[in-house]
Amino acid sequence: MHGTSTPYLFLLPYLLIFGVFGLLPIGLGVWLSLHQWDFQLPNKPFTGLDNYTELFTPDSLVYSDWWESVRATAIFTVLSVPLLVALPLGIAMLLNRRFPGRTFFRAVYFAPYVLGVAVVGLLWRFLLDANLGFVNHLFGTHTPWLTATPWAWVSLVGVTVWWTCGFNAVIYLAGLQDIPAELYEASKMDGASAWQRFWHVTLPGLRPVLLFVITTTILASANMFGQSYLITQGAPGNETRTVVSYVVALGIGQNDAGRAAAMSVTLTLMLAVVSIANFRIFRYQEDS
Repeated sequence: MHGTSTPYLFLLPYLLIFGVFGLLPIGLGVWLSLHQWDFQLPNKPFTGLDNYTELFTPDSLVYSDWWESVRATAIFTVLSVPLLVALPLGIAMLLNRRFPGRTFFRAVYFAPYVLGVAVVGLLWRFLLDANLGFVNHLFGTHTPWLTATPWAWVSLVGVTVWWTCGFNAVIYLAGLQDIPAELYEASKMDGASAWQRFWHVTLPGLRPVLLFVITTTILASANMFGQSYLITQGAPGNETRTVVSYVVALGIGQNDAGRAAAMSVTLTLMLAVVSIANFRIFRYQEDS
């Protein structure tokens, strides 16, 4: 009896933490989304799916703001994910070579990732300020990096890539080191070019890593909050206000936790569909 229960005893601390900080908030969020939940009101009437149907009803109070935030989230995701998938791969392939100072450059590329979003946001808000920022002073321009499109999107995507590409590069680097060197040697003997070795050896060897990087990068980009909140503050207007930013503004700023929870659950379902599609695409490519 003692032997069969030992694994579960080791799992118990993790299961408790996961239940309290994972499953319980999910359940509470779904429960809130089914009510008109105002923290200042004593009663929280049950509304069923009304908070969800309002998101797809054109004449509702939150319809336009919700879909504007979805559009902003989609724009940021579409612009940032390809860069955060391709650029770190190139960096990792360079850092996987043997050259003097390789360890130093690995640390340099990863260093920005250890900074908190508050540090990164405030730092780049000052640097990109249209009047006093160092970036405009350096290039002798008056570009409105934070207050006009498309410059606001260039700022958000650029800062995010600078901040987080080191993490993906480290993941790629670990994957590259697991690819047997014999495969590259054999392909060279067969006369394969550098591009052919990349396409037929490197990419297939990195398929599980690519799946992880693409999926986590999509999820992280779709949940972007700190950069928009600290750097552009949603400007111009609300064009760069993402879903998470709108959820925070609605749930905390306006005490409308019910609608905010419904938006969070809806975003979660959208991302679940995207993640499942991503897994299916990679599985199809592996089977074909």
